Amino acid sequence: MLNLKNEKIPRATITRLALYVQQLEVLEQEGEKVVSSEKLARACGVNPSQIRKDLAYFGEFGVRGVGYYVYELKEAIKKSLGLDRVWNVVLVGVGNLGRALLRHHVLRKRGFVIVGAFDCDPFKIGEEIAGLEVMCSSNLPTKIKELNAEIGIITTPPERAQRAANYLIRGGIKGIVNFAPARIAAPEKVVVEYVDFINHLFSAAFQISLNQSKGFYS
Repeated sequence: MLNLKNEKIPRATITRLALYVQQLEVLEQEGEKVVSSEKLARACGVNPSQIRKDLAYFGEFGVRGVGYYVYELKEAIKKSLGLDRVWNVVLVGVGNLGRALLRHHVLRKRGFVIVGAFDCDPFKIGEEIAGLEVMCSSNLPTKIKELNAEIGIITTPPERAQRAANYLIRGGIKGIVNFAPARIAAPEKVVVEYVDFINHLFSAAFQISLNQSKGFYS
């Protein structure tokens, strides 16, 4: 169980905490033992007061006049985010994106292990990808329990996303990360996260257009 001082933590804070972990890992690889809030802030593109505010949700960190101990802070944040354990994941939709995720070794390194791959295409069922045999999506409700999976990834075409979600929910999945460009209906107890590349492209296009209007590229 997470020990939080305040359960109403902004989504932006969670996103920054994940960034802090990545930067702390870089510092650790470089042999750094201690880091100041100023140095960590510069590396993460935020100000030092923001880091202190974000960490305050989870407790007291750092030593006045010294800074943060890199390893201890990294591990504390990972524990606070629930990243100090292995999460079993199943993937539904073995198209190009699904295959790329199945072969994405960084997921396992981060503690997210894909233990099952599923698709409704009979030509894909039985195929082996990254050491996993593709199974029929209709088997998800029973296989989720067998695989002890808690998170499901949907990489299906949009018209099949809800059906995939229904299979996952029926199997007792606790969280869904949906890459399909479609909204899905799920019970309140099931966490749903959307990954929409188009939204990021829209945002990038807007920011570039804004910079152009300011003459940044002249």
